[in-house]
Parts: sequence; C-alpha cells; structure tokens
Amino acid sequence: MNKIKRIEAVNDFVVKFANVNGSGSASANELFARTFLRMGVPVSPRNIFPSNIQGLPTWYEVRVTEKGWLGRRGGVDLMVAMNPQTWAQDIKEIEPGGYVFYDSTKPLPPSKFRDDINVIGMPLTEICNSAYSDSRERQLFKNIIYLGALAALMDLEPGAIAELIGEQYKGKEKLLKPNLNALQLGLNFAKEHLKDSLGLKANRAYAVGDKIFMEGNAATALGMVYGGASVCAWYPITPSSSVAEAFQKYCSRLRIDPATGKNKFAIVQAEDELASIGIVTGAGWNGARAFTATSGPGISLMTEFIGLAYFAEIPATIVDVQRGGPSTGMPTRTQQADLLACAYASHGDTKHPLLFPEDPHECFEFAATALDLADRLQTPVFLMTDLDIGMNQRLCKPFTWDDNRKYDRGKVMSREDLEAGKEFARYLDVDGDGIPYRTLPGTHETRGAYFTRGTTKKADATYSEAGPDYVYNVQRLLKKFETAKKLVPQPILTPAKQPARFGAIYFGSTSPAMQEALDSLSSNGIFVNALRIRGFPFADEIWDFVQSHSKVFVIEQNRDAQMKTLLVNDAGINPASLISILHYDGTPITARFITREIAEIVAALNVRPIKKDKAA
Repeated sequence: MNKIKRIEAVNDFVVKFANVNGSGSASANELFARTFLRMGVPVSPRNIFPSNIQGLPTWYEVRVTEKGWLGRRGGVDLMVAMNPQTWAQDIKEIEPGGYVFYDSTKPLPPSKFRDDINVIGMPLTEICNSAYSDSRERQLFKNIIYLGALAALMDLEPGAIAELIGEQYKGKEKLLKPNLNALQLGLNFAKEHLKDSLGLKANRAYAVGDKIFMEGNAATALGMVYGGASVCAWYPITPSSSVAEAFQKYCSRLRIDPATGKNKFAIVQAEDELASIGIVTGAGWNGARAFTATSGPGISLMTEFIGLAYFAEIPATIVDVQRGGPSTGMPTRTQQADLLACAYASHGDTKHPLLFPEDPHECFEFAATALDLADRLQTPVFLMTDLDIGMNQRLCKPFTWDDNRKYDRGKVMSREDLEAGKEFARYLDVDGDGIPYRTLPGTHETRGAYFTRGTTKKADATYSEAGPDYVYNVQRLLKKFETAKKLVPQPILTPAKQPARFGAIYFGSTSPAMQEALDSLSSNGIFVNALRIRGFPFADEIWDFVQSHSKVFVIEQNRDAQMKTLLVNDAGINPASLISILHYDGTPITARFITREIAEIVAALNVRPIKKDKAA
C-alpha cells in the first residue's frame, strides 16, 4: 500500500465499481449497496450501463451517507477497477487521498497509478483459478470474492451480506452454498493480507427509518394500478420498458378476478409506438383508464395521435422516461430534454399538462394523479420521469393509499342524465372552465356520442370548417389549460435560512442534488430560496417567485434550457431574470456541479458571501 495521506471516513463516501457488461457483476454490486441499508445507513446507487452488447464497460456508483443525501455528490473515494479498458478514465475520477482496489494477479507498473491515491491489490484471478475449474464460475464468483474482501476492509457485517444472499437464492440451495463460500474466500484473504489498507468504514446506524428502496419505473407502474388503469399499450424502448413489465407483474397479483380467475386488465405490446398510443386513445374514448410508457423517440412517433387526443378531447396518460437525445442519442443515459417536445406535442397549436416527480414516491403518487387529470381534463397528460429516477433504486417515503379515494372521472353524463333530458353537446363549455361533458359509447341507444373526429366541429360535434367554430374550440381549449393550473401538482418552496436575493427553480431528478447544494451554499454564506416545479401549466406562484428575486437560477439537465423557455413562453417571465444552470452529459447532475456553478455566478455578479446577519 502506498504511504500517502488517506481519506478517512465513516458512513460518508462514494464507491464506484468499473466492470464489463455481462460479467455478472451487477448482482454483487447491488448486494454491496443493500448491505449498507441492512446496517441502517442510507445509500444512493446509480447504474451506468451500455446500450449495446456484452463486453462493453459498465459502472455502478454507490453514494453512502448517513446524512441521507440521495443525489450524486461528484468524485469517487474508492474505485473498484475491474475493467482494464477503462482503467485510465477510472483512475482520473478518484479523489486525492482516495483508493483504487484492483486485481493484482498481474501487477501493474507504478506509471498506471497516480501519486496521490492509495493502491489496494488483490490477486482475484489467481484465487478464482485455484478455487474453481469452470470458466463461468471463475467469472461469476470473482465478483462475490471482491465483495467479501470489501466487507472485511470496510467493516461491513458479513451476516448482513449472507442474509441477503440467502434471500436472493431462496429455494436454490445449489447456488446458495457456492456464493457463501466465495464470500468467505474474500473475507479471509482481506483479513489476512489487506488489514488496515482502507480508511473508509461502515458503522451500524439507524438513519434509514421506514423508507423503502425502489425504482421509479416500478413505482410508476404500481401507481397506475392503484390509479385505476386497466389498459397498457406499449412498445419496448429503453429506459421505459420496465414500466410495462412491472405493470404486468402487479396486475397479475392485484387485478385477477378472484371468482373467475380472469384478468381484469389488458396489456398489449404493439408493433410500434404509433400503434401503442392509438390503442390508448381508443381505450380512453371507450372509457377505460389507459396509458403508454415510452421515451423521446417514441414521443416523436406518437405526436399525430397525441394531437387527435388533444383536439378530440380524449383522456390519455403518457409516461415519458427521458433519455439522452436527439435521434437514438444516448439510450442508457439520463436527461430532461423532452420538455418542449411533450408540452407542445403534435402539429398546430397544442399544449399538454406535464407532471414532474422527484423520486419513486412521487412517481407512484403522480401516476394516479395523471390518470385523474386525463379524465377530468379530457386530454393527454404526460408523466415526465427520466432514466435516473426510472431505472435506479432510490430511498423514498413509503407509499400510501386511501381506500376511500374515488377516481375523478370528470364530466361524464350517465344514462340517467340523458333520460332526464339533460342537454348534451359534446364540445359545449357549460361551466365556464373550458371542459365539456362527454358520454361513454353505449351509455344510451339514441343519445350521447358514438363517434369522435379530429377535424374542426361545432359545439355539438357536427362537422364545420367555419372560422368562428374553429376559434371557439381552440380558445376553449386554452381556457381548459388555464383551469389545469390549479389541478396539476403545485410547486414547493424551500426558503433559505436567511433573507436571500437569489432564487432557484428546479424540477424532477435534479431535486436530490439540489437539496444538498442548497445546504452547501448556505454553509458558505450564499443563501438561495428554491422552488421545485411539479407541474405544467405553471401556477401563478411561480411568476410571483421570480418577481421577488433579483435573479433566479434555473437548474435543468438539457442543452437548450427548455424549462427556462417554457417559463418565458408560458409564464410570461422576463428572460433577463433567469440564469440557466445546464448539465447534459448524460450522467445525473451532482451537488458539487450545482454549488460550483451558482457560487461562480454569484462571485461574477460581485456579491460577496456573508456569514452572519446578511446574505448573498
């Protein structure tokens, strides 16, 4: 081990695993993260994987922090470097005084390392070759052996790891014993040969509480089940496919008629995204709660049907798990770059409600809300998540559901209403909120609506190309959009600890890093009031927030400042009031990035941080 100043930390560090895709490392790396949870220490893991084939680089980053921060910090304290192809890149990421753990079966020359990091070598291949004869076993158990070594080096509780392995291979005794043996091999070697070589330690804590550990895509699917969705039509696309797959799993448990054993749901894997949104639109017109899950390229293909649902006023819920674009872009990287594409999806003048969940808890909650909004507003509603939320496991509050909650079906006339002679005109604004009444097909033999159209029409749905009829409808749709302001999830204010000249607007998956950045900024005398946007159209409070600050930072993960564009275009905000903080390399934004960017801009504006009484 190099005699270099070491990072010493307990329950507060970042470990990153550099592996080869298809090597079986994912299971071992997840066991590592879950062991901390079993010891009561919060973790925030992120999987960075290739979109192509086996053999390409993959990384798994684990943020360990007893303080509970769930965003990426930035920097790596321990790099478990198992991929020679990415060695140089991986070494660069290590913090000064940090550590690299590597397979030293073939020792590397000093030139391969940095002078300011600590090197921990373990002959993993040699150990595997001695213990196993099968080549596949050597590859798979190598991961469990290094897990055992890390457990010894970091004081992880072996019993917690063994318990997790037991749960993973329950009913598969043939696999259980070999994994436990491999774990012990790593533990024994590290205790004998690597004692005191690592300054990063784990200590049992009680900081997890009742939080659950779940992926956003699974949470979204469960929210759709509880929210009453009975139809899902989709076409596979990264990173949204697991939404439909999880919906299938939950429906198979929760949506089976106990008396007949028949399914009370329909899941259709369509031939493409265009077909999937067509199915959802048809199901919505027939009265079913229906949704599709897709990503940016799918949204591009869906826009014609989205326009039909908007103009014909048909409920549809669309889950957009955003990824890097344009075109194929970065299928397995995260961005927030579909805002404009979804807000104005389709040709002509269109505007659609968008919901921005920050974590799996809000994915569950907002999925059900989106179904209610789609029915109540009779329009497409977008649930805007992204790969970082959707495909990574995150600690969050437990889900809750009120069994007395009634689904909000909006303005639907019943057979009794029609029999009583209640006036029905499909596109007539009766209540002044822009939302007309609808009927479901088959409600009545001779009254109500039996068909719909995407062309211009009169208030009674009869065909018309007259200008005044067109203007009436599109103006009414704007009034409906105004009504939606108070129905979408409202923004949440995080006030600074002291009076602040500056504000910050953020949304979605930037939230965990943003919360930590606000804490870091305030500790350096820079106080910022922060407003998290949760829905579009924008509440009036957002305009008020911007007006009450000299400058407002808008933090988002795209190149073209799409949230800023929406704020200027739809909230009437002066663009000179807004300063963009943009991060778009495909990795989740870090607290360090946000802190550095805001601090540099504050300094450039000649504002000096003040520690007491006053604030920047």
